[in-house]
Amino acid sequence: MDLEEQRKKIDAIDDQLIALLEQRMRTAEEIARIKQAEGLAVTDPLRERRLLDRIMERSSADLAGYNCILWNSILEMSKDHQRKTQQEEAPVVKEIRKALTETPPLFPESATVACQGTEGAYSQEACDKFFKMPHILYTKNFRGVFAAIQAGLCKYGVLPLENSTAGSVNQIYDLMMEYDFHIVKSVRLKISHSLLALPGVRKEEIREIYSHPQALAQCEKYLKEFPNAVLIPAENTAVAARQVAESGRRDVAAIGSEKNGSLYGLETLERNIQDQDNNYTRFILITRDLEIYPGANKTSLMMILEHRPGSLYNVLARFNALGINLEKLESRPLPSREFEFMFYFDIRESVYSDGFMRMMNQLTEMALEFRYLGSYTEE
Repeated sequence: MDLEEQRKKIDAIDDQLIALLEQRMRTAEEIARIKQAEGLAVTDPLRERRLLDRIMERSSADLAGYNCILWNSILEMSKDHQRKTQQEEAPVVKEIRKALTETPPLFPESATVACQGTEGAYSQEACDKFFKMPHILYTKNFRGVFAAIQAGLCKYGVLPLENSTAGSVNQIYDLMMEYDFHIVKSVRLKISHSLLALPGVRKEEIREIYSHPQALAQCEKYLKEFPNAVLIPAENTAVAARQVAESGRRDVAAIGSEKNGSLYGLETLERNIQDQDNNYTRFILITRDLEIYPGANKTSLMMILEHRPGSLYNVLARFNALGINLEKLESRPLPSREFEFMFYFDIRESVYSDGFMRMMNQLTEMALEFRYLGSYTEE
């Protein structure tokens, strides 16, 4: 039997599978109507487990794994189709639809905004990108940004989420798990670091260098020129510049923007000292109440999944089946839980699309805990 004959057999089998899958989905429609009439939930975990056990018992040993993957996907599709038949929506979808209706069509030009650090910080630059006339409330640390909004001192807050060179700011992910806030906008800010010191200081005099840990990481190669210098972390680059200015010492320097230097009377010894020229930091704008402004095409989610094989695969399979573009996936261990992780997702899809709403309906049932962080545009 040659290759072409085998391919014809495969085609014939595929035709049967298409017809049988359609028959199964039409039957699922009838089941959905019965469940709706009897007030039953779409998801029946006990029924699903029994079905999968039956499938495994009837499978050949060498193909059991494939069947497990296939029927998990079929079950997810069946539940999605049943919800579509019932026109049932998860609470988060109803929340999104409400926000789309109630959010003003234009983003405000002015607001009171919390930023970590002090005047001259990169967070201030990001804030100026978000608003034309912001009134900035500076906080000592990232937690203070969340606390200021929660206390009603301001409506919005600016936070750095990730850098193209040094990676994610993990503390922000941890705080987003702790506080119930939403992302309303995002911006990528080009970061150009300079070495700053008091007027007249020479490089060879420097024995201590202050900056935020992320900035120090972004200048790792450059800092090899100072093998004997002590690297001292600061709350942010603007605070580092202020500390150097207030110290009055000739043996200290700061890493930050030239704006920081001019603001605190420091000179720029060298500029563009970051390891990569395309050094960008992504800042997010957060608020307590969900706001979704026109054009939102990016969404951030957090999920805690069951600690078992295939749990993450099933989520990724949903993105693939619905044609959803996953831009970022990151995991964070949960300190209070053994062998459990929080997964952070950034997806690129219009909040207005049918696929987006179907995805949100499905994901809520696939997670032990689910957090919708918001849908927004990124500049």
